[in-house]
Amino acid sequence: MRDAPVPAVPAPVPVLRRCALLCGTLVLVTSCGWGMGDDGDEGGGPPGAPTGVTAEAGSATTVHVMWNAVDGVETYELYRGGTLVKKVEASDRMVDVTRLRPSTAYAFTVRARDADGRLGPRSQEVRATTPAAVADDSAPTRPADARGRVAGSRAVQLTWSAATDDRGVVSYDVYQGGTKVHSVGGGQTAAVVTGLRAGTRYSFTVRARDAADNVSPAGATVRLTTPGSDDGRATAPTGLRAASHHADGGYHIDLTWTPPRTDGLVTEYQIHLDGRPATSLVYGADAPRDRAEYSFYAGPEAGVTHRVRVRARLSDGTWGGLSAERKVTTGDGG
Repeated sequence: MRDAPVPAVPAPVPVLRRCALLCGTLVLVTSCGWGMGDDGDEGGGPPGAPTGVTAEAGSATTVHVMWNAVDGVETYELYRGGTLVKKVEASDRMVDVTRLRPSTAYAFTVRARDADGRLGPRSQEVRATTPAAVADDSAPTRPADARGRVAGSRAVQLTWSAATDDRGVVSYDVYQGGTKVHSVGGGQTAAVVTGLRAGTRYSFTVRARDAADNVSPAGATVRLTTPGSDDGRATAPTGLRAASHHADGGYHIDLTWTPPRTDGLVTEYQIHLDGRPATSLVYGADAPRDRAEYSFYAGPEAGVTHRVRVRARLSDGTWGGLSAERKVTTGDGG
């Protein structure tokens, strides 16, 4: 799913890529703050309670919990009873709770927290019971007859034939590309995947899981294109600015931009230099939310003009639209 970087200039690109991975969490100043002030002021109160919460046993020791998105959220908190068990970024809206006990009933709730740190109310409680543990070294067969259809511009429905297992299938995992995006119980052979983009091509596969956490090979790939058009404007970084400075015997290009307001935190960007992908800039948990900045080596010569654009990898795994192009000449401004 990741575009392979193409060196834009022969020598500096490898240095640029190494710097991207290191600088993403070290030098840049701090997406699934929008509020202002305390409850009742201009920004309103804390986020609402997540809806559509479901819980399904994934194996004898795991439960998969999912929920719908809440606007203006930075993170979600998952609780088992009254205990916080995991925090996830806004783009995830799903989590596998592990290290549970077999043959045990569990109750879960979800709360949303915004960029100002305000924690919303608990969702409706959902329950799931893990099956009994079994001694089993055999994985289920791969799900067959995988098919799909689009369900509007932002969702698809997938169906498949039941897999077989000597002890029984407990759940099915749905993957979008190489990322797990959904899970349903072993008695189901259909799933709806939401939160997609219009006019975008997607690939899905399904795997079966048994109580001992043995996972089947992937079924056949289902390729679907959501209807409609997406010119990329809504997902493109905005306000891109480019300048140049001289340091350490060479010229550097300095970029700043505003991250797109999308469903979830943007943690990866791709920089295009002179019309080609030059590098991917990967952040950790400190990905910028209001303004991003990045500087990279462009070469030793002054007076060289470059064209620069930036795009973001979205929470559905696809690349968003490219920003407006900016031109910068080495030696201008320093």
